[in-house]
Amino acid sequence: MSISISDAQREFAPGVVFLNTASYGLAPRAGHEAMLASERDRAAGRLTTAMGDEAVARCRAAYAALIGVPPQRVAIGPQVAYFVGLVAASLPSGASVLVAEEDFTSVLFPFLARPDLTVRAVPLDKIAGAVDSAVDLVAVSAVQSADGRVAAMEDLIGAARAHGARIMLDATQAAGWLPLPADRVDLMVTGGYKWLLGPRGTAFLSGTEEALASLPAMAASWYSGADVWDSLYGPPLRLATNGRRLDLSPAWQSWLGHAPALELLQQVGVQAVHEHDLALANRFRAGLELPPGDSAIVSLPVPDGTAELLAEAGVVAAVRDGRLRCSFHLSNTAADVDRALELLAAPVAAAR
Repeated sequence: MSISISDAQREFAPGVVFLNTASYGLAPRAGHEAMLASERDRAAGRLTTAMGDEAVARCRAAYAALIGVPPQRVAIGPQVAYFVGLVAASLPSGASVLVAEEDFTSVLFPFLARPDLTVRAVPLDKIAGAVDSAVDLVAVSAVQSADGRVAAMEDLIGAARAHGARIMLDATQAAGWLPLPADRVDLMVTGGYKWLLGPRGTAFLSGTEEALASLPAMAASWYSGADVWDSLYGPPLRLATNGRRLDLSPAWQSWLGHAPALELLQQVGVQAVHEHDLALANRFRAGLELPPGDSAIVSLPVPDGTAELLAEAGVVAAVRDGRLRCSFHLSNTAADVDRALELLAAPVAAAR
């Protein structure tokens, strides 16, 4: 079943003009209620492990459908850095990793924490051209956290394939609003609490069968067993043979709260969300006399205190890397954009 943007917006009830999805996503009503209900059930002794298992299965299926890969090639965990750490741990000593120098540290630190790897950082707009035969892995965010720049993913895929390098994309600032080549990259990691509208504590890893099989099950547990409820006690090792081999035991409440949000995004469709988000971001850019862009995130220089000025007037944005960062998503409307532009007129003029 598909629904319209306007129908989906009825699921949200923000108390402010919220332009901060790049920090965390607003919970749709059904997701919020599901998470609250899970805590009420826990307090009353009615929460069951079957509820958690069902929620994880729903999340895995919905996420897989959103990005266009089979569910069996999706692993679940609590955060992106765990999955990036698995990728870093899989590399042999002396391997060469190419990264974007401006990238979020959860993408960079797991590789930099291994002194036996060669990590080379280049500007994002030069990363595709920097791929050569010495590169074993390219690790980069599909969309930059600080300013919303979108990586040239098609150029990157072409360069990596030409030189035999693998690609790991971090889609935390992209999945949910930006169509992604998830079926054509080796590995993709995604935090669930931003554009996927989930609570903190959900993350996903997807990839090709070959790339997933190359990752070590460093945190293997009962939940990564071939049969979860027959993997509780004793040897031998009996892990799942697909992406679930890399699962971490889930915080049930987070997954119960995330399932309705992912299913809402699935009902709207990534392409429709992309068109909606980008239209609002470009309305915002036009109001600031900026050229149109390709990102749902807009970053601009403003005087110190501008974010606080907006917050006092009920508009929530963020400051990253010394610039105001506004992000536009499913719950936002043209009226939100216009309210922000009204408040930013004087600060932007002062900055210019």
